[in-house]
Amino acid sequence: MAILAGILAVLAVSSAAQAGLIGDLLEVPNVYPNLQACVNEPSTYSCENTTAIKNTCCSPTPGGLVLQTQFWSTYTGLERQGQLLPKASWTLHGLWPDNCDGSFASYCDLKRQYDPAPDPAILPNNVTVPKYKGPGVDTFIKSFKRLDLLDYMEKYWINQGGTNAAFWAHEFSKHATCTSTFDVACYGPGYKKNQDVIDFFDAAIRAFKKYPTYDMLAAFGITPSNKTTYPLSQLTNALRSQTGAIPYLGCTHNGTVLSEVWYMHHVLGSEQFGHYKTLDSVTPSSCSNTTGIHYYERTKKSEHEVRYLDLPGPL
Repeated sequence: MAILAGILAVLAVSSAAQAGLIGDLLEVPNVYPNLQACVNEPSTYSCENTTAIKNTCCSPTPGGLVLQTQFWSTYTGLERQGQLLPKASWTLHGLWPDNCDGSFASYCDLKRQYDPAPDPAILPNNVTVPKYKGPGVDTFIKSFKRLDLLDYMEKYWINQGGTNAAFWAHEFSKHATCTSTFDVACYGPGYKKNQDVIDFFDAAIRAFKKYPTYDMLAAFGITPSNKTTYPLSQLTNALRSQTGAIPYLGCTHNGTVLSEVWYMHHVLGSEQFGHYKTLDSVTPSSCSNTTGIHYYERTKKSEHEVRYLDLPGPL
């Protein structure tokens, strides 16, 4: 009945109101870098080029080993504030640029530092990362009228023990500023402030959608349980059979509690739009090879259903 009422309410909106709503939607700007110069660049996967990349807007350089990372958490710590986990889904952690030699950099552009609690707070060159005290990155998203993006992030990109917006700011500031294809220079003279931030969030979600970890595991009979444990080989084989590569699986509590997965890639083209070639993990799993792995159920009232059409009421 609630859904039917919502549909009727939408149908009852006056034609003038509908026209205004459509007009607002048509004004939503697109965000993407200017890649026209990449047409003449050699076509090669990141980390596999034999010559230096001349235009680093065309390929993630030097962070060409790209990690799509996800969390399995059982609670948020902010349930009373309505910050819940998505039912039947892992959550997005980030999109990380590791260098081809296994190293990585952090907070590469302090002019684009929006993290209120930088970690690390001091970089290897002894530079202190200043704490950001300005408006949250969620306000950047709203300024671009990307309420669709904000809605998805609030459902699937969830922090634990802190606000979601602070987590998103951390991921952009620490990782995206070290990814060459998100450099401000790649957007050309028409760059609009924070366009690169929105572009990174879109790219991170695009990569996240490639790997429905919950569904891939469930298809092999591996579902969250407070009673059953799974051998590491069963977990990795299930994911390898669907992706063609062995991802990194991260565990806490001496390697016995599943908490994280990292899918690793080389990229042909930009990190935003290029082709991701999945690779075996270059990082050994922190999960135990000798004892069963717990894949715990979510805490009661810590998750909610997000896979439905949320129709509006009267406008």
